[in-house]
Amino acid sequence: SAVSKICFFVHFSQIIDTHYFAYSIIMAFTSKLFRGAPRFARQLSTSSPLNQKVAVLGASGGIGQPLSLLLKTSNVGIKHLALYDVAHTPGVAADLSHIDTACQVTGHTGNDELKGALEGADIVVVPAGVPRKPGMTRDDLFNTNAGIVATLADAASTHCPNAFFCVITNPVNSMVPLAVDIYQRKNVFSNQVVGVTTLDVVRSNAFIAEATGQSPYDLDIPVIGGHSGVTILPLLSTVKHTLPEEEVKRLTVRIQNAGTEVVEAKAGAGSATLSMAFAGARFVKQIIRSIGNAPAYSSACAYTPLADVNQFSVPYFALPLILSPSGFTVPTQDIVLDDFETHLLETEVKPQLLKDIEKGLKFAKECAQK
Repeated sequence: SAVSKICFFVHFSQIIDTHYFAYSIIMAFTSKLFRGAPRFARQLSTSSPLNQKVAVLGASGGIGQPLSLLLKTSNVGIKHLALYDVAHTPGVAADLSHIDTACQVTGHTGNDELKGALEGADIVVVPAGVPRKPGMTRDDLFNTNAGIVATLADAASTHCPNAFFCVITNPVNSMVPLAVDIYQRKNVFSNQVVGVTTLDVVRSNAFIAEATGQSPYDLDIPVIGGHSGVTILPLLSTVKHTLPEEEVKRLTVRIQNAGTEVVEAKAGAGSATLSMAFAGARFVKQIIRSIGNAPAYSSACAYTPLADVNQFSVPYFALPLILSPSGFTVPTQDIVLDDFETHLLETEVKPQLLKDIEKGLKFAKECAQK
């Protein structure tokens, strides 16, 4: 009958789509695995126990909703997705719960339900806060967002002290020192607190692929420093294709200003929400795939506290990390920079980064004195 033919066509199309999707994933996986860059290679696992609880704090916002969708459909081992925000999370949770994946979704709203969202969490992702608008810098966001991150870090360090605490809220350069200080003042192990800077890597891969004609699946460009403006330092010296000096400078500036590029293109309608959600989901999935596996270099660079004595002479820095179930570890090998990258590091990255770090620590001290 006509109906049965239509049903068959739909079912057959779904099979094709599913197989094509699986083929794409396999090709992307193998290209990453065998592309010959051991220092920044991704550690991937095809099997993850279906038992991870992930809490998304700020789940009904512009980043939180697409991020939650990507995590709900990720199939990497998330058993429970707890969505928290000050409003609208029951509706977001109800919407996502209709998707046929083996991941329970719960919605939590307001301070009284924050504890329930966090208890038992293995990973906490924080996209909460106000977004950038045209004319705003990340510094303009600080006062409002710092209070939000401080509240959430305090709650997470109390209700799920062993969970990974992944900060997306801007300005990341200041928010991570703030969160780490809160953890340390409560004598909670802070090695799981990290700033998500994966978007800088994603953008670098996309822009270099566009400029050179390479496939983005064959690129994995480390980005070090921080996560705003001149503190973003893409290591374009790692690109196999030799780029002219002027092209390196142009692409570096574009990567540094990519967030502003999106804010201006949206003309007041939002910031980089979709690409940030994609990058955030990629980072969370990488953590899950690393849990239970031997530690390996992660190409999903992240912003993290460093030891008192380190290559860059700053207390916080974004760089490729070693992931393990116990937290993030900084590699012992020094990162090799060319002359151009070294110049930017010393004259632009470090001076601004130190100011950003001090701002976060100052706010944390003020919170502690209240």
